[in-house]
Amino acid sequence: MGPGVSALSDEEKQAEKLRLEGNKCFSKDRFQAAIDAYTAAITLCPKVPVYWTNRALCHRRRNDWTRVEEDSRKAIQLDHYSVKAHYMLGLALLQKQEYSEGVKELEKVEEVFELHDRLLILAVNLKLAFYFYQALDLGRGANPNGYMVEEIWEELAKAKYLEWEEESTQRSWELQSLKEACEEALKEKHFLDNSETEGFLDDPIVSIVSHLQQLELLGQVFQKAAEDDTPSEVPDYLCCKITLDILRDPVITPSGVSYERAVLLDHLEKVGNFDPITREPLEPSQLVPNLAIKEAVHAYLDKHGWAYKTESN
Repeated sequence: MGPGVSALSDEEKQAEKLRLEGNKCFSKDRFQAAIDAYTAAITLCPKVPVYWTNRALCHRRRNDWTRVEEDSRKAIQLDHYSVKAHYMLGLALLQKQEYSEGVKELEKVEEVFELHDRLLILAVNLKLAFYFYQALDLGRGANPNGYMVEEIWEELAKAKYLEWEEESTQRSWELQSLKEACEEALKEKHFLDNSETEGFLDDPIVSIVSHLQQLELLGQVFQKAAEDDTPSEVPDYLCCKITLDILRDPVITPSGVSYERAVLLDHLEKVGNFDPITREPLEPSQLVPNLAIKEAVHAYLDKHGWAYKTESN
């Protein structure tokens, strides 16, 4: 083994020690010390993506979004599939109000989750779900708090709601302007018709009633056009049976009831291993992602952006 390989091995070992030191500092909220440790690790081994994402996480805690973006982009260059890097880059872009690009980055993370769900469904069909959880744990199986599903939903919801709010305001203004123009045109037509037929109509009330009916019909047309932008009740089948909130990461139990994954897992851990609705025995390994409901939720949200509204936005 040549000296170059030996020296590289020593650098890698030292870099890992620095990473662990940085992790300890981070856990104690000593973010600058953690940044210094990760920076030293990067200096020794600049091609290890986790060093860059760890430092980006420190910058995030310090609200230094410019450096979060820089480190996240570097991590993505090294590992295009880095979930944490895409997640933090998305957050940084949202902070810069680059909503479209920020949403794209967060949606890349959701694609990883969806792949995980499809693999889990395959494992369930092959009766290998338990081993799947052991081998490919993204933190949403036995430990929902270990991952970023909820955070990603919150950030996506904020961005999508702001996007909908801006677009719906523009649509509302355009519809109102068009409605007023149509009403004015109907009034002018009514006036001209009356002028041309003055003295020939037996009952002018008929003309007035016709005009009012046309205005009412016009109002109905524009009310219908604004329906998708008008908040209403979300359909029950798209909501968690525990929280009654719109489903984000739905799973289905053997009894056929769908719940929010993290909420149901919390119930199983703190209350007991049974289905909250049917009371039938239930284990975490029996939960299966409900992709059909998830797709239905996405379709509903695409059409009704107001439903992204949460308590935090």
